[in-house]
Amino acid sequence: MHQVIVYAFDGVRLLDLAAPLEVFGTAGRYTVRVCTSDGLGVRSSTGLRVHADLAASEVDRVDTLVVPGPADWAGFLGRADQIGLVAGLAARAGRVASVCTGAFVLAEAGLLDGRRATTHWEHAEALARRYPAVEVAADEIFVRAGPVLTSAGVSAGIDLCLAMVEQDHGPDLARTVARDLVVFLQRPGGQSQFAAASRTAPTRHPVLRPLLDAVAADPAADHGLGAMARRAGLSQRHLTRLFREQLGTTPAAHVEAVRLEAAKMLLEGGEPVTSAARRSGLGSDETLRRAFARHLSTTPSAYAARFRTTG
Repeated sequence: MHQVIVYAFDGVRLLDLAAPLEVFGTAGRYTVRVCTSDGLGVRSSTGLRVHADLAASEVDRVDTLVVPGPADWAGFLGRADQIGLVAGLAARAGRVASVCTGAFVLAEAGLLDGRRATTHWEHAEALARRYPAVEVAADEIFVRAGPVLTSAGVSAGIDLCLAMVEQDHGPDLARTVARDLVVFLQRPGGQSQFAAASRTAPTRHPVLRPLLDAVAADPAADHGLGAMARRAGLSQRHLTRLFREQLGTTPAAHVEAVRLEAAKMLLEGGEPVTSAARRSGLGSDETLRRAFARHLSTTPSAYAARFRTTG
């Protein structure tokens, strides 16, 4: 039987922990055990206590090691003993996977250096900034980089584990498990479609701030490079340089991002695709479709159907 060890610790996100147990347990061709540092139970982020099957020191064979995410990932990274235990378990594993912010644990243990990886959309930028040797794929639901796999946030652990079942035993068993759990075998689109609306751009530059506020207030207005340069009293080249220096992007890319967020909110509020395209400033249905395909890997109609209502 394929041996799966799921490493648990105080503050682990419960669904991150439960997803691999449920998927591999349902598949029925795995021996799945929960491991803790000392073999004692731990308390999850919800307060629920989780029983342990064995201590890290008792693990001698690991086909697949799964590391769930800590709710307080920044605090967890300061626990050198925990990072060391994960590194030791990984050294005895044929395959290592993380769920959600578990990617930070793998990165801190040096397991993601030179590899592609992903994590929860809200923390992807922090992962890339903290670990420059990791190539962060922020929109992916899960990433397979050789024997190391990482997933996006929380429920994406189900997608990740279904992919491992398919890798081990083929698509028929993976489909059977997906049907039992009433989930997609491969969910449509990337995780950017789940991201919250863009926050105010992080700059107080006296020239850029009024321009950014104007774009946010009325995305459908004329925010072409020429128009913004005239409002700022700068050359187009100078304005483009300021955007690069202050925001790490171009004026056109920033405007499109704001318009895309506006279109998402309009669709969630019940606006038809044509109206959402016009009111967001993206213009035509086709332009809106291209923007959704490029940034969200889905279509406006599919996005609206998934996020408009639970009814």
